[in-house]
Amino acid sequence: MSKIRLYMLQSGTQICKTRNIKMNQGDDRDYEIPIPWFLLLHPKGNVVIDGGLAAEGLADPRSYWGGAVDSYQPVMSDDQGCIKQLMMLGLTPEDIRFVVLSHLHSDHTGAIGRFPRATHVVQRREYEYAFTPDWFAAGAYTRADFDRPGLQWQFLEGAATDNYDLYGDGTLRMVSTPGHTLGHQSFLVTLPKSGSILLAADAVYTLDHWRETALPGFLASAVDTVRSVRKLRYLAEQLGATLVPGHDPEVWPGFKLAPSYYD
Repeated sequence: MSKIRLYMLQSGTQICKTRNIKMNQGDDRDYEIPIPWFLLLHPKGNVVIDGGLAAEGLADPRSYWGGAVDSYQPVMSDDQGCIKQLMMLGLTPEDIRFVVLSHLHSDHTGAIGRFPRATHVVQRREYEYAFTPDWFAAGAYTRADFDRPGLQWQFLEGAATDNYDLYGDGTLRMVSTPGHTLGHQSFLVTLPKSGSILLAADAVYTLDHWRETALPGFLASAVDTVRSVRKLRYLAEQLGATLVPGHDPEVWPGFKLAPSYYD
């Protein structure tokens, strides 16, 4: 398939509390968030962006994800794992050339190690921190996802590789957006017909963060979080880009979800 297409997919949801997403808001009210991931088809090689939750964890969530399931309860079926969803789109694991990662929290690492020909692209600072996180962040990382032998990694170097162009044709660029984690990155996808789509990932959980009415409930740096949102907002305004927040349950259903696509 030679056409460039962006598919938006979902590996179920997580049930948490409103305060986990919007700092100091919502008390103990439940808040169910989507777990998006993306597939970009390209003549130079197909890309999985993030990959959602690992389907392997569903058999025994507590054993796989640890105590994090007390705060973020997965609601997902085995058919919502990234491999099975790609199969329903007619793709095999061998059809994926890159796995590009916004960061290494466990709701974004479900594609790592599933694709034998793939190069995994991540910020070096994020990769290194994931092995030795501070106590407050440790539960967000599931080492079984990313600590795998024989993987091919490509590490980006923060500001030095900001706006890195994966294909060299402007279709997929990496935008350094630290704050949620030390090495978080977002993605600017530019399509022939649909134009620019900004996949913010967890730099922008919801439109509350975009509009600066709430900080996210989890972050490594409040200052960097705010500055990264402003950076993305400037980029979106300059390009007329469509924003895709990371976990907004009100906004996410309004996008064209797979098997529909953007081209």
